[in-house]
Amino acid sequence: MTAQTSGNALSESPADEPEAAAPLTVLETPRDGVPLVIDTPQGLERAARALAAGTGPAGVDAERASGFRYGQRAFLVQIRREGAGTWLIDPEPLRDLSIINEALHGVEWILHAATQDLPCLSELGMWPDKLFDTELAARLAGLPRVGLAAVIEQLLGFSLAKEHSAADWSTRPLPEPWLRYAALDVEVLAELREELVKLLEADGKLAFAEEEFEAIRTAEPAPPRTDPWRRTSGMHQLRDRRQLAAVRELWLEREQLAERRDTAPGRLIPDSAIVAAARAMPNTVPQLLGTPGFHGRAAQREAPRWLRCIAAARETKDLPALHVPTHAPPPPRVWARNDPAAAARLQTAKPRLAALAERLNLPVENLLTPDHLRRVAWRPPAEINLDTISDALRNLGAREWQIDQTAAVLTVAFLDPDPLVEKEKE
Repeated sequence: MTAQTSGNALSESPADEPEAAAPLTVLETPRDGVPLVIDTPQGLERAARALAAGTGPAGVDAERASGFRYGQRAFLVQIRREGAGTWLIDPEPLRDLSIINEALHGVEWILHAATQDLPCLSELGMWPDKLFDTELAARLAGLPRVGLAAVIEQLLGFSLAKEHSAADWSTRPLPEPWLRYAALDVEVLAELREELVKLLEADGKLAFAEEEFEAIRTAEPAPPRTDPWRRTSGMHQLRDRRQLAAVRELWLEREQLAERRDTAPGRLIPDSAIVAAARAMPNTVPQLLGTPGFHGRAAQREAPRWLRCIAAARETKDLPALHVPTHAPPPPRVWARNDPAAAARLQTAKPRLAALAERLNLPVENLLTPDHLRRVAWRPPAEINLDTISDALRNLGAREWQIDQTAAVLTVAFLDPDPLVEKEKE
């Protein structure tokens, strides 16, 4: 690996001055050079043989074209394993990478922020038998910054550039600087894993991390979202069911067009344009194009299409409800008014969990998912004791290590909540 030390040599500091931090070593080129991109079945077989013959865990990463292409599929897969080197694979002409999955059977995969990459890898026939997530490990280890570049800097003393992280990875051919960046993303994942394991073992949290990794690996795929159009940004500004119908029609039409053109929906018209058009409900193309906030690459070119959507919303009898029923607790800010006992439970438990998280040196949201806390505080078991609180947390999806750490704290807090402080806000 080619490395360059940034900064000038430091002169000796006076004894009474703090010692300056050591300069970072800049990772510029992969130690084996920039690999060629594999885009043929023959090349894929060669990669599989090499990876199967390697040793130890495999660093894995994937690059998508978020904001450029439709969906979240992978446009480049990077894998590095000791004895096999680094492999860059273009999945577009191949579609199925199950041969790589077979080559890595039984091998631990190291990913950073695994939940981002596992879905697109799954679409290619890849799924780990064992997982190590360096971002989650960094969170549990209590590191102040958990981005890949930041963790590498803190634990390995390397500077890793991230200037191509938001690039359009569907570009072909991929520029050499992008390939160099992609290879460096998996260059030191194995070394990073070793350092994180040391930190976790020193704090007695390695078992916590392993349980978290396995929960990610074995999690069921999220079910399809009901009424995904309701996630249109800015839609909360609308208070009319007819306008909501316009949002629905515009969103669905944009989604279909984006999928056909393989482009990100927001590149056609952004969410803000959908909301602006739904608020104005124009009757003609000139009115639509004159609507403040209605813009985008396909705003004018596809104006008749968008106007048809608005016309359909104006005529439909299938008006969506303003609010969708939910089983989630209400916002905590209204608990004191709606259920003072629940508010007292929550306000008592939160600082105690925060104190426990501080002692364990990990973020409180990793100690216990905030939604789990809110749900069990809002509607606790009829009989509150250690077993019932543990079961309630388990049914919500809490991991066993989280239950072991927090169930007793919650039990005590719920049995003897502090008086609710007047005007205390969430």
